[in-house]
Amino acid sequence: MTLRPDAAQPGTPVILGVPFDANSSWLRGAAGAPPIIRVALNSISSNLWTETAVDLGSRGAFCDAGDLKFTFDEPFAAIENKIGELLDRNLRPVCLGGDHSITLPIVRAFGQRIPGLTIFHFDAHPDLYDELEGNRLSHACPFARIMEEGAAKRLIQIGIRTMTGHQREQAQKFGVEVIEMRQLPALDRMKVDGPVYISFDMDALDPAFAPGISHREPGGMSVREAIAHLHAITGRIAGADIVEFNPAQDTTQITATVAAKLLKEILGKMILN
Repeated sequence: MTLRPDAAQPGTPVILGVPFDANSSWLRGAAGAPPIIRVALNSISSNLWTETAVDLGSRGAFCDAGDLKFTFDEPFAAIENKIGELLDRNLRPVCLGGDHSITLPIVRAFGQRIPGLTIFHFDAHPDLYDELEGNRLSHACPFARIMEEGAAKRLIQIGIRTMTGHQREQAQKFGVEVIEMRQLPALDRMKVDGPVYISFDMDALDPAFAPGISHREPGGMSVREAIAHLHAITGRIAGADIVEFNPAQDTTQITATVAAKLLKEILGKMILN
C-alpha cells in the first residue's frame, strides 16, 4: 500500500513527478513521463517485489507525492523548494523527470542539507557543457552547474560514450570520475562511503532496450548491466532521479516498462540500506 508523504516514517523513499522538459535541446516529450512510469510500475503484468527480495507493495514501503505543479515563474525554484520540503521531513525523494536539467535544482536542495554527497550519474552523455546554444541551464549542462556550486563532493559517471573535447576539459577541471561505456563492467567503482544520489538518464541504456528517448546513442548498457551496477552501490542512498524517458518516442511501451523496473530496483536498494 502506497502512503501519502504526511503518513510516512522518517527515511521512507518518496516518488515525486517532475514534468518539465523546457530545457531539452532536441525533442520535447519527457514531461509526460511521470504518470506513464507509475502505470508501468503498478501494472498487473508483473509484481512489486524487487530482485533483492523487497516487497514494495507492503504498507509504508514507499510513498508518492504526486506530480509537481508549476505555478511559479521560476520552475527551478519550485523544484528546489519541493525537494527541500521533502528532505526537511526526513523523506528520501526519487524524482521522475522530465529532462536532465531538473537534476540541478534537485541536487541544490540536497547539497544545502546533506554534505559530502556522491552522485552516481548513469548516462550516454556527461552533461558537462558550460552552455549549449546559449543556455547554461540546458539538459546538457546540469553537472557543470552542480560541480561549480559545490552541491556534491564527488561525481562518478557511468556509461559515457559521447564525450567531446570540451567536456573532457570540464571533467578534468571539476575532478569528475568518468567511466566510459567501453570500460564496463566497473562494479568495484560503485563502492563508496557516505550519502549517495543516483541520477539515471534512460539513454545510458542501449536504444535496443530503451528506444523511447530523445537522444538515441547506440552501444549502451543492457538492462542487466544497469541493474548490476545499481545493486553494487554502497553508501546510503539519499535520493535519486530517473530522467529523459520520452513517451512520445515509446511506441511499444518497452521503455516505460524498463523505467519502472529501474525504479523498482532503486527503491528496493534504498529500503535495504
